[in-house]
Amino acid sequence: MDMLEGSDLGRLLDIELEANIRFGAREMSLAELLEIGPGAVIPLDRQITDPVDLIIGDKVVARGEVVLVQGKFGLRVTEVVSG
Repeated sequence: MDMLEGSDLGRLLDIELEANIRFGAREMSLAELLEIGPGAVIPLDRQITDPVDLIIGDKVVARGEVVLVQGKFGLRVTEVVSG
């Protein structure tokens, strides 16, 4: 029997958390933001070969590469961030 089963800690395993993927970031002025329209390209702070971040809450918990899984985006984890 798993030591978490039946314990109060085991109940935490059913909590759903929102996961987000961050490809990059950029600070923009309000003037730049107001100029955005269809077809606009916004350069980010990462190269195409850089790993993307998996974020839970406001913490980066892993990094990896974007993959396609049955026509949907997925993340192949290459690094788990500690601390």
